[in-house]
Amino acid sequence: MKLIRIKRQTRTEKRFSPKMGKLYTDVTYIRKEFLSIPIRTLHKYRETYYGEIKDCEDCLLSR
Repeated sequence: MKLIRIKRQTRTEKRFSPKMGKLYTDVTYIRKEFLSIPIRTLHKYRETYYGEIKDCEDCLLSR
């Protein structure tokens, strides 16, 4: 049994972009876990409608 592992999880979130306004998008989190308890988020990104991969720092959380 591994004590520390890397896990990828996708969930739908509500985001706000100045150009597009409010949008619902799938956000993928890459987290480090210790005994199935998340320690920290290593990276989070989202995929656009056109298939581009963007960092979540580009869009603000809902206003």
